Amino acid sequence: MTPSAIAKTPLSWPRVGLGCAALSARGADGENTARAVIARAWEQGVRLFDVAPLYGGGLAEERLGAALQGLPRADYFLCTKTGVTRPYGQDATPPGSNQRRGADVWDYSATATVASVARSLERLCTDRLDIVHLHDVDGLEDRLEGALASLGAMRTKGLVGYIGVGTNATRPVELLLRQGVIDAMLVAGRYTLLDTSAAQLFAQAASAGLRVIAGGILNSGVLALGVVPQATYDYLPLAPDKTRRVHALQAFCAQRGVSLAHAAVQFAMCNSAISTVLLGPRNVAELDQLLDACAQPLPTAFWDEWSDSGLASTTTGFEP
Repeated sequence: MTPSAIAKTPLSWPRVGLGCAALSARGADGENTARAVIARAWEQGVRLFDVAPLYGGGLAEERLGAALQGLPRADYFLCTKTGVTRPYGQDATPPGSNQRRGADVWDYSATATVASVARSLERLCTDRLDIVHLHDVDGLEDRLEGALASLGAMRTKGLVGYIGVGTNATRPVELLLRQGVIDAMLVAGRYTLLDTSAAQLFAQAASAGLRVIAGGILNSGVLALGVVPQATYDYLPLAPDKTRRVHALQAFCAQRGVSLAHAAVQFAMCNSAISTVLLGPRNVAELDQLLDACAQPLPTAFWDEWSDSGLASTTTGFEP
């Protein structure tokens, strides 16, 4: 199968999506790269785009909206988030600070939710959103009543298709799933070669008819880069136990002529409970590599040996 064929199978819900978190770099180079990545994704058949007001403080939404203008709105799924923001144009670490996410603001009130969705609609140049995820709700599950009520009203009016939750942790998703208040979920970094703690959650959600989107399948880059000085796991330097595990994964893959990134992508692609595998490239070259990996299933023997190796036994989870 070609990447285009994979992205369009089934046509009603894309198997592969583009995550736009990495496309909010400031300056002309950042804008040009974002436009090129989105154009290439469209050319290759990607039809689900995920973004958030948090990414660049709205910059990623603006760039995605501009890049999609003129394309048939009925032909793609547009997903954004609400609940947490940062100043316009800023990275995760504010200028003059070394505190990651030091300027971010969390607000799940009805007023903030209505305002957030209105801004997203304007930035994305659209009149509706296919999914709006409650963003980064870890430990804040008791503050969501206003946001859920507002999103429910928007869903009734047709402004929002699915109400979801987007997070790095499984616990809040499990809670909201039990409450029956969400239609979709985006869980990042919890179904990967290094962490399978979302496996049961994904199976339960799929059985309940929810759309399951798996993000962070490279664990913030370490499953693409391997053990190198700049590699991170969940945006932090590698701990010794993760270093040992990644070394073992690299060796296993190298012995079979498979890149670590290829195995990481296919690990997610093989799970039928996952509706969409979200790719988060920083540039066109990375996008092409990831789409190639999506299009090339690994033989059953590879996964049989994987299961027998003991490398598959991990359910580490994430605590914010």
